[in-house]
Amino acid sequence: MTARDAVPGLAANTAAPAAVLLRLLKLEDDWTVVTRLTYRTSLPDEVAEAMVTHPDRRVRSALAESAHADPELRARLLDGPASDAILVACGPNPYGMTAPPLPDHAYERLLTHERAHIRHETADAPSTPAHVLLPLATHEDPRLRVAACRRVWDALTREVREALLDDEDPQVRTYAALQVMEHDAQRTAWLVEASTANLWRMEILAYGKLERPLAERLLAEGRHLDRLVSNPSFPADLAAGLAGHEDPAVRLAVSARPELSEEERAAIDWKLAPEDRLETLLWVWRAREDADVLRRCARSAHAWLRRSAAVCPGLPDDCVELLADDEDFAVRLLLAERHPKAPPELLLDLYLHGTHRAVSMLVYRPGFPSAGLAARCADAADPRERALALRDPAATGELVERLSRDDDARVRFAAACDPRLPLPRLLELLDDPHVSSSAAANPTLPVAEMTALLDRASVPR
Repeated sequence: MTARDAVPGLAANTAAPAAVLLRLLKLEDDWTVVTRLTYRTSLPDEVAEAMVTHPDRRVRSALAESAHADPELRARLLDGPASDAILVACGPNPYGMTAPPLPDHAYERLLTHERAHIRHETADAPSTPAHVLLPLATHEDPRLRVAACRRVWDALTREVREALLDDEDPQVRTYAALQVMEHDAQRTAWLVEASTANLWRMEILAYGKLERPLAERLLAEGRHLDRLVSNPSFPADLAAGLAGHEDPAVRLAVSARPELSEEERAAIDWKLAPEDRLETLLWVWRAREDADVLRRCARSAHAWLRRSAAVCPGLPDDCVELLADDEDFAVRLLLAERHPKAPPELLLDLYLHGTHRAVSMLVYRPGFPSAGLAARCADAADPRERALALRDPAATGELVERLSRDDDARVRFAAACDPRLPLPRLLELLDDPHVSSSAAANPTLPVAEMTALLDRASVPR
């Protein structure tokens, strides 16, 4: 192990002063260091200035893509090389969240940029806010009108929506029609015929409002029948005729229809494996605040109905408790991931015993437990469980030090960055090859030790 292995941790150390962070910028070829710098929620002014004006475009690119960086800082990249405008336009796209928007003055520059693809990327960026997108509904550029259709349709005035539905550009008409097809059979029929809507064919079949003649015609075509049958507006008698279809996906779709009783569902030969990924049933999502419908789904023997209910915000409390003990792993995981009242014990149990990769993210859910974990987990056989003891606000410095000597590197790694760790032990961990970067991120590390670490790693002053 060399001191250089510990250095990336300094980039994440909230107590690191500007002098330390500026030295880290000398390591622009080390992507781990650069990325950790851009993930900081705050930067000293001189460090921010150095990153915005850094000669290496990769550093500026990392700053533009950081959801944690100050939006004003990202916007300042527009004052640099002209090629950086695309970096700002695309912006951050973090998993499972939306990055803070840029200041309005940045959007004014981006959406009036001379290069069309800069304007288009800006309109498509997930973090671009609604008030910026609304005026694009009447923009002369059809690509920007499409963006308004996709992103802020419900916020547009009735007159503007009607104009977009009859827009001279076929792509704009298509995207406008896609927004109303759930309730407009005429627009659904037009989309089925429109060549510009081929990309959305399966969505149209599943979500568009179907009148019987069109439903019968689509059924006769025999394509994507599972999507067609999942459409709540597909006639019930036509769906019933497919209950014995040779394709198991079609039988599964029929079995999850809203009009069926529990007995009728059970009479269909449907199969659903725990690892099968399915969309939330549309008819259940439409009733996401209807307690009666959600209770019926939560108590159903059909796992697809229970999975769909688990993600609905209006799920009654008694059903939350019921689904927390569901036999289907996917039901429990969806409840843990999506419902704000998922029981803390469910989050903890899935984190420790679930095999799906998504369970590792459950520790970041607001309801994940902390209090009492020190006494409960410190002596557990599972190292992942022992590490949870450090989440307890009541964990003592003595316990943190004990866990910092654990045989498992994951436990030591968690302990190394804990501010309650006694300083002598923290300094020892800077030489532990498995956890040195975590120790360097500990905010109680003295600045003199940070500087000495950089010196030992031969980082230029």
